[in-house]
Amino acid sequence: MGRGIKGSELLPFTLQFLRGRWFALFASFLIMAGAGATYLFGTYSKEIKATLDYDQTTLNLLGFSKDLGANVGVFSGLIAEVTPTWFVLLVGAALNFGGYFMIWLAVTGRIAKPKVWQMCIYICIGANSQNFANTGALVTSVKNFPESRGSMLGLLKGYTGLSGAVMTQIYLAVYGNDSKSLILLIGWLPAAISVIFVYTIRTMKPVRHPNEIRVFYQFLSASILLAVFLMLITLTEKLVTFSKAAYAGAATVVCFLVFSPLFISVREELLIWNMQKHPIGSPMEITVDKSTPEMVESKQVVSMPGSPKQGDEKVEKSCFLTICDRPERGEDYTILQALTSLDMWVLFLATFCGLGASLTAVDNLGQIGESLGYPNKTVTSFVSLVSIWNFFGRVFSGFVSETLIVKYKVPRPLMMTLVLLLACIGYVLVAFPMPGSLYVASIIIGFSFGAQLPLIFAIISELFGLKYYSTLFNCGQLASPLGSYIFNVKLTGFLYDREAMKDLAKKGLTRSSVKALTCIGSHCYRLPFIILTFVTFFGALTSLILVVRTRNYYRSDIYKKFRENAESL
Repeated sequence: MGRGIKGSELLPFTLQFLRGRWFALFASFLIMAGAGATYLFGTYSKEIKATLDYDQTTLNLLGFSKDLGANVGVFSGLIAEVTPTWFVLLVGAALNFGGYFMIWLAVTGRIAKPKVWQMCIYICIGANSQNFANTGALVTSVKNFPESRGSMLGLLKGYTGLSGAVMTQIYLAVYGNDSKSLILLIGWLPAAISVIFVYTIRTMKPVRHPNEIRVFYQFLSASILLAVFLMLITLTEKLVTFSKAAYAGAATVVCFLVFSPLFISVREELLIWNMQKHPIGSPMEITVDKSTPEMVESKQVVSMPGSPKQGDEKVEKSCFLTICDRPERGEDYTILQALTSLDMWVLFLATFCGLGASLTAVDNLGQIGESLGYPNKTVTSFVSLVSIWNFFGRVFSGFVSETLIVKYKVPRPLMMTLVLLLACIGYVLVAFPMPGSLYVASIIIGFSFGAQLPLIFAIISELFGLKYYSTLFNCGQLASPLGSYIFNVKLTGFLYDREAMKDLAKKGLTRSSVKALTCIGSHCYRLPFIILTFVTFFGALTSLILVVRTRNYYRSDIYKKFRENAESL
């Protein structure tokens, strides 16, 4: 479709583009690129620890509060069931700015030193905002592109994984190397993005696209180019001292690459524009719906999955009366049916072990680097490496698992098993470090952590349907903060402080003799990461149970009903 746009058509096309699925998807990429502030905790946590005189256990308690807020998204899911998407995004923007702005005020001394419980509430509120971004952008995009959900989830969560490195480059250009200002940046920037695109993202009727998967691979190429540049610039900044102008130049390139999917979206909308003007070989008369220009309406009545067919007089029962009913996998479960399903509980246990251990490793990475004697610049590079490889894990698991399902009927939970086994290798490298091994561990931990999220979200959508997906995918990750609390606060923080106290005793000092309780040496994190290795291995074995239970389902054509119910251009 090589036809261009006449001057008189520019305004109608622009309006169609701004209201279409492809611009909504681009806006979702930007929102998700700002929704990963929680992954920067390792960069600014030392500032909180030093400024507010916290020990490691208290800092890990803050880390748990962050994980609790980031993963308890049930409220955003329930709100999304009864309110429009724009309201969900606005609430998320308010929470994001309010939470992180209060932390910034505390760290910079602009307010009286808060109590620990107050700081926990602030960071929990700020982190919880990403659930509203997830629910508003991610859930809507999956419903708009149901046949490409694995690739879609991989891309969207991939941009979230890159957001830490993206915001690091912006903050270095705007504020310089001041980690206190980083807290301010992650307060106002994601909130501003959500407000700008608040009316853009909404659920639309799926439309069959002739080459949809090809378009997603082009989006993937654009995101990989961004990730590679971020990795190169991050490593270069550790070797070369950048001037203010150099930081500004790097941030400019990053922003251009973040916005590059816009060109793909314009091209796809232009294809739709031309096909609507010049339909070729259409079996039925097609007219353009002016209220939602990208969507097409036909003379044929089409019902969406989960909606009653015309003529159906079936009356829906209360969800409490149907709790014992068990729909076929892939059909629309009610919230209670899904939450009481054995499949959900097996997935919950695997998530508890896998994501709980991964969050613990990511949150402690800065302290691990410090304990092993790496300089501050190098420790920052570890955090950036986790963010970048987090992205590669997300897009890899999303696209590869999708290909394995479509072409070879491989159950998606099997991919989760392999990812958890890979994570065990990263934890072993932390428990028994060698020179430079923390670089490799950072890559493995970041990759395996990122790979888990799209798999969990896709599995939930495939097994339990899309009707209540806003709530169910948020319920599915509730195991994550529980695992983080047990493994991070109760296990890792406690054992680290115990080793630090032993070191003080050897020097003849007491806790009151030092301002910050710090442990130096490879022994500091050895025992906790040995335990995390065994926990994650158990999680991998648990996920194998789900593989066995769902293998017959994944051998069927799980996307058939979406192809039958989507409209063709």
